[in-house]
Amino acid sequence: MTMNLVLQGPGATFPALERIAALAQPARLAELGAHALRAEAVDDSAATRAAVELAAFEARIDATFITAGRRLADFGLVAMDMDSTLITIECIDEIADMQGLKPQVSAITEAAMRGELDFSASLTRRVALLKGLDAGALQRVYDERLQVSMGGEAMLAAVKAAGLKTLLVSGGFTFFTERLRDRLGLDYAHANVLEIDGGKLTGRVVGGIVDAEVKKQTVERVCAELGIGTQQAIVMGDGANDLKMMSVAGLSVAFRAKPVVRAQAGVALNFSGLDGLVAILA
Repeated sequence: MTMNLVLQGPGATFPALERIAALAQPARLAELGAHALRAEAVDDSAATRAAVELAAFEARIDATFITAGRRLADFGLVAMDMDSTLITIECIDEIADMQGLKPQVSAITEAAMRGELDFSASLTRRVALLKGLDAGALQRVYDERLQVSMGGEAMLAAVKAAGLKTLLVSGGFTFFTERLRDRLGLDYAHANVLEIDGGKLTGRVVGGIVDAEVKKQTVERVCAELGIGTQQAIVMGDGANDLKMMSVAGLSVAFRAKPVVRAQAGVALNFSGLDGLVAILA
């Protein structure tokens, strides 16, 4: 099986890319834009991979070994986590900031994303701290703090052009996923529903919690609806609660991810934007 190596980074120079590519003894090099190249027919032994990945990380370059010939059009779905993946923030932490509780909630969020806490229990604890907050805080977070991650819109444009469907699946909240679905033209969205009564958050979630298992089931359900296998899904995430859905994907992408997620993903984008996916499957 012929393997290629894609090297890219927002500030990467071609001399730096070529230096790292040389470690994998490529048969050819192909430029993929201003800050990316593909090294073709490379040595992908464990020792070479380790050397390339270390040198690349030190140079703030993303290195991806991938089977030659894989293209975006080989897939049928891109499924994305929302918080800290498609967008730059953790919405619940920013909502908590409106309540003066960001440090307490952020600490629980971080531990959950590292896989140190049960996600459902941690979400219940965090949402309970929001009890009594004016629901208008959600709109303020959306308007003032929510930003799409670097390269997100370019990635989505390329994905749609290649004919893939899009799914936003989140342990966050429908208030944000539904607005992003409409704004970005996504095909599917699934998340938790915050209970609101009398214009105030009650500190509870309506219905079941979207945890790691539900995320995986959502990817499987949407693939079934599309008539494709999960091996035709690309799944992107950053936290431990994304690992189950990433495990069933044909290509898993860790974006600015926790170490436990980077270690298990097929692709790790530590420095590039979300559109780094496009170069990998070019």
